[in-house]
Amino acid sequence: MAFKRIDGRKNSDLRPITAKIGVIPNADGSALFAFGNTIAIAAVYGPRLLHPQHMQDPETGILRVNYDLLSFSVNDRKKPGPSRRSQEISKVTEWALSPVLDLKEFPNTVIDVQIYIIQADAGTRTAGINAASMALAHAGIPMRNLVCSVAVGKQDKEIVVDLTKAEEDFDGGEGPTDFPLAKIANTDQYTLLQLDGKIPAERVSEVLTIADQAFANIYEAQKKALKEEFS
Repeated sequence: MAFKRIDGRKNSDLRPITAKIGVIPNADGSALFAFGNTIAIAAVYGPRLLHPQHMQDPETGILRVNYDLLSFSVNDRKKPGPSRRSQEISKVTEWALSPVLDLKEFPNTVIDVQIYIIQADAGTRTAGINAASMALAHAGIPMRNLVCSVAVGKQDKEIVVDLTKAEEDFDGGEGPTDFPLAKIANTDQYTLLQLDGKIPAERVSEVLTIADQAFANIYEAQKKALKEEFS
């Protein structure tokens, strides 16, 4: 009997993707990216002079990311404001996006990226990275490519992509598994590999294969949204 996911998707199927550009008019660049019920909005401000002055780098600009899961985005209201989790995701998002940016044209400046999760059903950091990548492109920041991100996990020993919260919490005897990845589009360069749980080493190639299929679809959605905006 073939394995069937809770929502009827195949192992390699993403939830429906929504990608939009220019959702925050007052930002220098903005975007919305959604995997199903998980919705992320990213806004870019800058480059602008970095304060305090002692933090400035005369050779390059810097990227500063703030990720926030808004208190109304989940069923159990979370405490407003930053948490250790949001600070960690902010930092890994910076690491995921930085390799595609050329900020040497903007010495002594900062580019601020604000990521807000307005509805959460797992995959929030990956949706946020996808939205932020699009928002940076919309802001006209020099980039050598877009960054695509998705989470992979396990269901009843099956490797599956883009988990819902119900799937993410599923314990098939080995504990829940969440494996967020990010990759520079159309390259072999990963910018995020962050495993929470257990996946045997011999199955990592299976994870990368299923993620690559998802990256191709994510990139097409990002590219389509940007083309529609700039056309």
